[in-house]
Amino acid sequence: MPTLFRFVAFLAILGGLVFGGMVALVTFVKPEPREITETVPPAKLQPK
Repeated sequence: MPTLFRFVAFLAILGGLVFGGMVALVTFVKPEPREITETVPPAKLQPK
């Protein structure tokens, strides 16, 4: 039983670290909005 408890505790700590990293990314990384241009081939614009 102690081995199972240690394994579950390890998974909980690992999950907490992953969750903390995700919260840090959301908090500190701000995306920059920018324009996107994409060339559409003329064949796609003509109806069939």
